[in-house]
Amino acid sequence: MLNSYGQLCTEVYELSKPVGFTFGDIEYYSERLKGITGKILEVACGSGRVLIPLLQTGLKVEGVDNSGSMLESCRKKCRELGIDPRLFEGDMSRFHLDDAYEAIIIPGGSLQLIEKREDLINALKCYYDHLADGGVFMADISLQTDFDTNVVKTRLWETDNNETITLEEKQIEVNFIEQRTVSLLKYEKWKDGELIQSELQRFPLSWYGLQEFSLLLAQAGFSEIIVSGNYEYGAAPQKADQMITYEARKRV
Repeated sequence: MLNSYGQLCTEVYELSKPVGFTFGDIEYYSERLKGITGKILEVACGSGRVLIPLLQTGLKVEGVDNSGSMLESCRKKCRELGIDPRLFEGDMSRFHLDDAYEAIIIPGGSLQLIEKREDLINALKCYYDHLADGGVFMADISLQTDFDTNVVKTRLWETDNNETITLEEKQIEVNFIEQRTVSLLKYEKWKDGELIQSELQRFPLSWYGLQEFSLLLAQAGFSEIIVSGNYEYGAAPQKADQMITYEARKRV
């Protein structure tokens, strides 16, 4: 069965990208959000890799994610730490929350999981509508540089329960017209030589040109758009493999 982020996928995410694991984004967002006293929303918060460290700095962060498994993992970690943020289950391209936020963030390129262009346009409008006047939107985007459909990548992890989890990843579609790749991920959990759990995940990833995404933000109503490369605020991206961070504001 194909799914989004199920139980086994969540377990792999926790092993490979635990709470506090950083690409440089946790430090960057902590610095850029410093001084915000109102509510912040992390879209696609997952199991709390970024959300929990931001909460620990004193920021008032809430989260929304479409995966119940990821959110339950996040809640469990928060309970262990004695924190209780508001977390919502919802589609990252069309959710409806009551509050207006001073900032909305999407670290780690998660915005690129929105597969269809029209859904991305609706998502940007959704984020704009959920911001307070003058509120800031921040999101990471990466350019696609791997278009090889003939390679199967395999990784494995050992768990504390003497289990082994393997992940096979194969890119099965490259669509240059719609600027999207699709990979098939196969997760398997083994114990004592027996397969005890498996999941399949269809993993689409969309990409956008450097100026293209700025134009999409402007079309959604955002202004004061700043583009940064490699988590250096205001430094223009120089290489295709750098993470690109966009920051924009809702007009007052």
